[in-house]
Amino acid sequence: MKQSVKLVAGNWKMNGLGASLGEVEALAKALQEQAAACRVALCPPATLLDRMARVVADTPVELGAQDCHAETAGAFTGSVSAAMVADAGAGLVILGHSERRAGFGETDADVAAKVEAALAAGLEPVICIGETLAEREAGQAVEVVSRQVAGSLPSSLAGKAFAVAYEPVWAIGTGLTPTLEQIEEVHVAVRAAMVAKLGEGGRVAPILYGGSVKPSNAAEILAVAEVGGALVGGASLKAEDFLGIVRAV
Repeated sequence: MKQSVKLVAGNWKMNGLGASLGEVEALAKALQEQAAACRVALCPPATLLDRMARVVADTPVELGAQDCHAETAGAFTGSVSAAMVADAGAGLVILGHSERRAGFGETDADVAAKVEAALAAGLEPVICIGETLAEREAGQAVEVVSRQVAGSLPSSLAGKAFAVAYEPVWAIGTGLTPTLEQIEEVHVAVRAAMVAKLGEGGRVAPILYGGSVKPSNAAEILAVAEVGGALVGGASLKAEDFLGIVRAV
């Protein structure tokens, strides 16, 4: 079964104001002038979703959100539902990021419930997994990510568009990067876990790598077996830096 086209997605996290949309305009213009060999997406804070949707309309840049609630509506002050994300113009949503798991106590079951909500709203989920430094040093990286795949990916994903993003927690925003051999080992294990959970449908979805991806290391990381793209943090805030990663595909 043929795998999906590679995806390079930028996670702006809690960064970006209206003035930041100029970087998005520059990115969209560059990709219109020279098409990328992969899908390109930006995931800004919820406050920018609607405005960014207008900027990227009719351009190659896709729009995603950074999270959504598992419920469709209700008394959840400060939360945003999957339907609201879609209504704002997004087509993708990041779920289960390590910062949500660690900082907000999200479990695999919580992530799976959000994935179900995203699918119901017609969104393409990007489901994050990854081990901590302690788990890596204990030799548990493969065990941890395999368990997260089994618990965070509901069976309803089979046949649907989605991606999994492997982000070693200890490499996010630290400048540290696993060796290419370590990245390949985990991505191969994640693929096996996806196939075990979803059957042939687990062979199609791209597995993105995230964790201090930058223009200087993107090409070698994206060439690793089973790396189907990248989830980019800080380097996605500037069009020039993000384009350097996109062009490395």
